[in-house]
Amino acid sequence: MTLPRPNLNQLEMRGDFIRRHIGPNPEQIRAMLAELGLTDLEQIIAKALPADILNAEPLKLTETISENAVIKHLRKIRERNKVFTSLIGMGYYDTIMPAVIKRNVLENPGWYTAYTPYQPEVSQGRLEALLNFQQMIVDLTGMEIANASLLDEATAAAEAVAMARRLSHNPVQAVFVDRDCHPQTIAVVQTRARSLGYQVIVGDPYRGLDRHDFFAVLVQYPGSQGEIHDLGEIVEIAHKKSALAVAAADLLSLVLLKPPGAFGVDIVVGSAQRFGVPMGYGGPHAAFFATQDEYKRSMPGRLIGVSKDSHGHTALRMALQTREQHIRRDKATSNICTSQVLLAVIAGFYAVYHGADGLRMIAGRVHRYAQILAAGLALMGYEVVSRRYFDTLVVRVPNRAKRIAAQAMEASINLRVIDPDHIGISLDETTTRKTLRALWQVFATPAAEFPDINRLHESVDECIPDALLRSDPFLQHPVFARYHSETEMMRYMRRLARRDIALDRSMIPLGSCTMKLNAATEMQALSYHEFSGLHPFAPLYQTLGYQQMFAELEDMLCDLTGFDAFSLQPNAGSQGEYTGLLVIRKFHQVNGQHQRTICLIPASAHGTNPASAVLAGLKVVVVACDDNGNVSLDDLKAKLAEYHDTVAALMITYPSTHGVFEEAFRTICELVHQHGGQVYLDGANFNALVGLSRPGKIGADVAHLNLHKTFSIPHGGGGPGVGPIGVGAHLAPYLPDHPVVKNVNPNKGPHGTIGTVAAAPWGSASIYTISWAYIAMMGAAGLKKATLTAILNANYIAKRLAPHYPILYTGKNGWVAHECIIDCRAFKHACGITVEDIAKRLIDFGFHAPTVSFPVPETLMIEPTESEDKEEIDRFCNALIAIRQEIAEIENGNADPENNVLRHAPHTHKLLLEEWTLPYSRQQAFFPGDDQEDDKYWPPVGRIDNVYGDRHVICTCPPLEDYQ
Repeated sequence: MTLPRPNLNQLEMRGDFIRRHIGPNPEQIRAMLAELGLTDLEQIIAKALPADILNAEPLKLTETISENAVIKHLRKIRERNKVFTSLIGMGYYDTIMPAVIKRNVLENPGWYTAYTPYQPEVSQGRLEALLNFQQMIVDLTGMEIANASLLDEATAAAEAVAMARRLSHNPVQAVFVDRDCHPQTIAVVQTRARSLGYQVIVGDPYRGLDRHDFFAVLVQYPGSQGEIHDLGEIVEIAHKKSALAVAAADLLSLVLLKPPGAFGVDIVVGSAQRFGVPMGYGGPHAAFFATQDEYKRSMPGRLIGVSKDSHGHTALRMALQTREQHIRRDKATSNICTSQVLLAVIAGFYAVYHGADGLRMIAGRVHRYAQILAAGLALMGYEVVSRRYFDTLVVRVPNRAKRIAAQAMEASINLRVIDPDHIGISLDETTTRKTLRALWQVFATPAAEFPDINRLHESVDECIPDALLRSDPFLQHPVFARYHSETEMMRYMRRLARRDIALDRSMIPLGSCTMKLNAATEMQALSYHEFSGLHPFAPLYQTLGYQQMFAELEDMLCDLTGFDAFSLQPNAGSQGEYTGLLVIRKFHQVNGQHQRTICLIPASAHGTNPASAVLAGLKVVVVACDDNGNVSLDDLKAKLAEYHDTVAALMITYPSTHGVFEEAFRTICELVHQHGGQVYLDGANFNALVGLSRPGKIGADVAHLNLHKTFSIPHGGGGPGVGPIGVGAHLAPYLPDHPVVKNVNPNKGPHGTIGTVAAAPWGSASIYTISWAYIAMMGAAGLKKATLTAILNANYIAKRLAPHYPILYTGKNGWVAHECIIDCRAFKHACGITVEDIAKRLIDFGFHAPTVSFPVPETLMIEPTESEDKEEIDRFCNALIAIRQEIAEIENGNADPENNVLRHAPHTHKLLLEEWTLPYSRQQAFFPGDDQEDDKYWPPVGRIDNVYGDRHVICTCPPLEDYQ
């Protein structure tokens, strides 16, 4: 027998990942093409896309790299990173993620592939984990309510200042910022202040604060240089001025210190990074935000609340969503969309696993080592400037700071050079006796006596006054006392994951969210210590692997988009929008066009667009859409004529939020440019353009890319996300910089940049490895095939569903782009069935609902992505078709309009234990499809009462018996 001779490409398996990532196999692709009257994927281009947006130049991307080659290449890159013991502090500390959490959460697709819990019935597991996080923050800060995380400490502080400005009764437009706040926090607050028009006064709040007038005061607790102050006088002065007091607090220190809430502080922010989340060269990390209950309707971000389901049982949901930007749009007070849910979940589990006693032991050990270190340095003849400290010391070393820092680096230790005369040292959970001895060796002089750790441990006195030590209990809820063995912790996390629908169970067909495969090979680098263990302010020579990866990724993105430069700093899509608009505004100001403050936004836009425009200091003017869902050229021309001298930008999503390729995109860009404006492209739907069109070559001046969508970073239950922005050469000089790490923007010009928009210089650096690996393994050919397959899958769904549901918008030749909107409005008029009924009934079929009522009320926006094969797509279509038949039963009078299978959906397992009184069978209720008997998803709760949850806002853990 003669074996077939494979070609060289087959031998090297270069394209093997493409086959693994793209769901439909060649036979399935041919079948779907045949349904649409085509024979080849390439024919989709002429059918669906306008000819004038197509990319004529070949991409410069390297040829496809195999999975094994990517792993080897990332190994070489990571070896260029040097992981020293970083005692720099400034908001970032080494920590230990318990292995049970790393294996069962960080590396578990049941957790990292879940979506934002907008469908709470299928999100009860991660909602409980987030409620634990909120309870932890409330307990440690001494506040009354906390949200379910923000992006990082610096942006959380900026959000807090903006919230204080809204709430304060002091009309003065100034905020006083503690000079001992972390420098990146001060910089981000200053950037936000410039766009919103208030002054930032940086000074010492403990000397002469009452001489200043302000609407808020922001202090660091403990200070960036370690000193712990009594906040009582600060709060008293602020409140006398009708101002709010904001504290940026270190979470681990609050285990030992008097909580900010006990001083009367109004808002507390900070980072949960040191609760088991690696530094990762800057992120992603979950910030926390806590405040008083009276301010809950003004809080930014997601708030997890307790409600009831249709059977009266306790159930969790996102509370008070009317605060959010997707509802309030240009009236929103924050543009926060993606938060850091996966990292908040990890931090919350860290507290659950250790409990109050475990945290006391960790914090106590860190603090004790700091005291021993200080005493030893004093014995060696050094002046320790710090008097009251938790983990951070400042040591006076006249004219020797740089020399000592260099000596420390020779010992593989990074210290903070504060100025020529002072060194900062911040200890952490990983500090050992060996660390202390190594530090003393760095500071040692020939005449110095080398300290004895045991003797110092017995003799040092507590440096924190009793009045500043914590006296109240925390983490008293039983959840923080129950799961301290690895066995129980493992089972608890599995029980929670089982309550959710993530990509490991079924497709998540959410339009505008691109829930594609997050391949295991792409995720692998997250667990490499050389990527996860670096401090974001480590010297650049220690981070050459990261610098190489950033440069390569930026080159890849420039190639794919046609832009000239990228900034990786924005750590969410919403932050990318904000950053891009700041860059446009800076461009106009440099060119003497300060009056250009109008931002035109189509009526169909994502809610973050108008919210981001307002935060950037722009005024929103809405442009109408026509009956086909496209931007109305007539209305655009009228608005441009009206605002000819004042238009700054047009924000436009392409393909449109309605899921179509608008024919007039280039014309729209030309019109805006003719009137002196810039075009901002919302890149949420860039996954329908990759390999086919370059936005930077067809009229866009700036765009953010949602790497957590198009380029395979997982959604994590609502974050992490990343929103880097690409710009034309004329905008590159204004991209963000950083106060600590220089040359973040190599294109910086004489007019300066927009400032700093995130705490870390390159944002959520550690997850950029995911997108780098995805692009490398897909290559130019694979990315193009992925785009075409995504468009194919969406149009196949539209074709299958069209006889049963109207397709609301179509473009060229009746085709949609990568997603389609089905119209459910008629059902409400005909028989009272709402789109929510359909969404909840899909749960009984084992599916997460598509996007509900966006961008059009009573519709479903469906996006299958390229990762779903024909079998799964057919299973989903069959479910919707079966639901349509159930609606027909109500329409024709064969089913009761109120007492029917849709109105009672979803059906929980608890109903099996009750007498069956419903007018349809258990088979129809629980097993409506013929594919569920072997792997049935049982929703843990019935339909949740949203009104009850908003009328009875409870955002901390209920009694444990409520979970039973």
